[in-house]
Amino acid sequence: MYMETGDQDLAKSAAEGDSASFQALLERHYDSIYTIAYRYCGAREDAEDIAQEVCVALVRKLPTYRAQSKFRTWLYRITVNAARDHHRKKVSAGKLNRAYAELSDLARGDAEQAAGEQAWLYQCLDRIGEPLRETAILVLAEGMSHREAADILDVKESTVSWRMHEMKKQLKALATEEAQA
Repeated sequence: MYMETGDQDLAKSAAEGDSASFQALLERHYDSIYTIAYRYCGAREDAEDIAQEVCVALVRKLPTYRAQSKFRTWLYRITVNAARDHHRKKVSAGKLNRAYAELSDLARGDAEQAAGEQAWLYQCLDRIGEPLRETAILVLAEGMSHREAADILDVKESTVSWRMHEMKKQLKALATEEAQA
């Protein structure tokens, strides 16, 4: 029954206390929540923490969902905000750099090179700033259109396009700078 029910109807029922509707929403969207969180932070443990925070927050936030946008867009916005908060906490504690170092230490052979490239990319994304970083995650890692990313980030589509252009330009500059060093 719940497989055929739309997200908006499930969200309304869940907001009214229907635990089966809430469960159906979580089953339907948990993988997406986790994937965005993972792509945002790059660490399994952190992604699990963020996904758990989002699931708990949904209990409080579902009554505020007004169906003015797709449920998925609304949920992604909550997930991105939770990932931002988690990231800020982690950076302020100095844990992010240790996580990147651990990732590099765990890799071997070709996997070591790939891990190093991934760590470099995450470090560069940190250096280019949060708006460009989160836009890149949604567009490149999640494969979203500029329109979808704009809806989630609550910006204009042209802003997403500009951010993608700027991100590519800055990544190229960083790669050139490191190659010359």
